[in-house]
Amino acid sequence: MHPHFDFDSYPDRTRTGSLKWQRYQDKDILPMWVADMDFRSPEEIRSALHARVEHGVYGYTIPYTSVEDAVIEYLNRSHGLEIKREWIVWMPGLVPALNTASRAFENPGDGVMTNTPVYPPFLTAPEWQDKELLSVPLKIVENRYTFDFEAMEAAVTERTKLFILCNPHNPVGRVWNRDELGELISFCKKHDLIVISDEIHCDLILDEYKKHHSFLSLDDWAYDHSLTLMAPSKTFNVPGLSCSFILIPNAGLRARFQRASRGMITEVNCLGYVGCEAAYRHGGPWLKELIKVLQGNYEYTYDYIREKMPKIHMFPMEATYLAWLDVSRLGLEAPDRYFEDHGVGLSNGALFGSKGFLRLNFGCPRKMLESALERMEVAYHKIGT
Repeated sequence: MHPHFDFDSYPDRTRTGSLKWQRYQDKDILPMWVADMDFRSPEEIRSALHARVEHGVYGYTIPYTSVEDAVIEYLNRSHGLEIKREWIVWMPGLVPALNTASRAFENPGDGVMTNTPVYPPFLTAPEWQDKELLSVPLKIVENRYTFDFEAMEAAVTERTKLFILCNPHNPVGRVWNRDELGELISFCKKHDLIVISDEIHCDLILDEYKKHHSFLSLDDWAYDHSLTLMAPSKTFNVPGLSCSFILIPNAGLRARFQRASRGMITEVNCLGYVGCEAAYRHGGPWLKELIKVLQGNYEYTYDYIREKMPKIHMFPMEATYLAWLDVSRLGLEAPDRYFEDHGVGLSNGALFGSKGFLRLNFGCPRKMLESALERMEVAYHKIGT
């Protein structure tokens, strides 16, 4: 057991409308796919939501001073960011934010660049907004992913207007260092690209020697040419509250983004603001313990796969609770379906732009993780028999 917080048991999420669990309703398949955790959110969030529900009136809600103060103070305390209130643009989620940005800053046929493998909405948002997607694979150097600037230079065109960055990166688990981000700034500055930086995993750093560098904080150019996407959802396991925000220091970019969202994007609901404020004001101790749990789960997963399923390669991780697995040596045409047939639901790497890979969510109690890995091991040893 973990002192003060329970990360060892988990509530029954079946028949709650859970996206993660509903996929396999009435099937003996452990869902280790979509990126939410099987831990109860901090008591302070639950108590704040109870109090708001007891009020009994759930009318239209606008962002209020105390929730904005909570965001400003948290980002300063946790990341050293000096944020101004007017920079904050509230959104019900980061996926609509990606789509709105693709609409706001480009004309039909313009290009959006990103690096694969990557969170699937990065790959769909440009095309949904009639933009050209330029997906440039990351390269692997010394067993870790990094930017391939030579390939990016070869792919960029005069019509490329946006670069979408995942920082920290989902699914490869990288925390980009200052040198990498500095070179990215040089590239984007050279080609006059606006940068959309998805930093939703910025609080989930597992490597104690790594530090998250928010893109807007790197230099004056980055500050003036970027939109930074953040939310309490991944950190405190509250994605269902549909509350996120974008930091846009440049007033001109902010106005264009807000104009593109009018009439298209719903407001954050009243409970979303309440959960956000409670998370950022009171969730620190819970988060500190969560990081220890995730570090332990990461090490357990890495060692288990290396020792018992050696043909599967798990890349070392610096952040997130999402393991990136190279299963190409198994020779499976559809590895996600194969492991699903053996009781484990994993994310198909092809959706991220990398066929022959799987993503495994280890943000769950250890017993559930152990069961999933044991099932994978059984399936692994059946291959070729």
